[in-house]
Amino acid sequence: MCTVFNAAFRPFFFAASLWSALAVPAWLLTYAGAAPLPGGIAPYVWHMHEMVFGFAFATVAGFLLTAIPNWTGRLPLRGAPLAVLAGLWLAGRVALLMSAQLGPLATAAIDLAFPAALIAVVARELVAGRNWRNLPMLVALGLLFMGNLLVHLQQLGIGYAALLGNRLGLATLLMLIALVGGRIVPSFTRNWLAKRGPGARLPAPAGRLDAAALVLTLAALATWVALPDGAATHWLLLGGGLALAARLSRWRGLATFGEPLVFILHAGYAWLAFGLALAGLNGLAPLMPRSVALHALTIGAIGTMTLAVMTRATLGHSGRPLTADRATLAIYLLVSCAALLRLAAPWFGGAYLGVTLAAGAAWSAAFLLFAVAYRRLLWPARVL
Repeated sequence: MCTVFNAAFRPFFFAASLWSALAVPAWLLTYAGAAPLPGGIAPYVWHMHEMVFGFAFATVAGFLLTAIPNWTGRLPLRGAPLAVLAGLWLAGRVALLMSAQLGPLATAAIDLAFPAALIAVVARELVAGRNWRNLPMLVALGLLFMGNLLVHLQQLGIGYAALLGNRLGLATLLMLIALVGGRIVPSFTRNWLAKRGPGARLPAPAGRLDAAALVLTLAALATWVALPDGAATHWLLLGGGLALAARLSRWRGLATFGEPLVFILHAGYAWLAFGLALAGLNGLAPLMPRSVALHALTIGAIGTMTLAVMTRATLGHSGRPLTADRATLAIYLLVSCAALLRLAAPWFGGAYLGVTLAAGAAWSAAFLLFAVAYRRLLWPARVL
């Protein structure tokens, strides 16, 4: 069996980065009227679906299947079972592009096979390892499955819930960043600062503020999924964003500026806090298109945190030093440029499309550079 299938992060991080680098230009070409997307799904629905249930879901799978052995003490999924799981993910991407030929029922069955199989694998490992603390991960996978299912139900002519399904998937990813990021950001920061010297001031331990921030964020995202235009939703989003910002301020982020591999985790969490607060503010006093806050959360929070986790996990699990080289720093700068350009695009008037295309190019370059720079670690000639 190819060595790429000896650890889950290898096939899923590599596939996610390549798909992200390709899917965004495909959408932008359609958006600009240059080339239609294949398949029978509305382009804007396909774009959001593939960013949430294609690209981001692959990174979640790579992260979870790599972390679970550390949580449970059980052997990791590898070899043929891992190859089959990765193949199911790939089949889903192909099915969406061929949906006009396959029909909605076959497309749904093929695309939903991957999340169903992943849920079964994760449930087996968590239950067998009696790892009850991480059962919320199983709930998150179930919500991602439900969101994906809602998109396909609309294609089958059952209701009009594709946008609801995409919102549910996106909200689940954002909650995962709030929850898992709340564990790894202060933990990795504490480890890095401790190595700098015994007198370093460390991130504050988790307390009532952290719990309140997570509860408020969960309430805000749940309300946004169900009632995106509700007045209460806007206040909850604003409150959730401010609470996460207060939480982040206690983690000593500025002290890590000298190590991009740690600092980028703080940047990703900051995008989450900023995006939620901006969505709430803009709902209360609309001053900009909704897409601004949406892309702060997607390109900013999800894009930045995804690359932060993929680079760090790949280095750590490949036995490499946990420090950012020039290529890794360029990856972080590119995804940051993509987020800033996309947020600024509405204020460029007639140059809106050009700035949007530039943002897409920066996004694709970040993920393509990750695939190229980390290829030997993700697809090694031998087991490292």
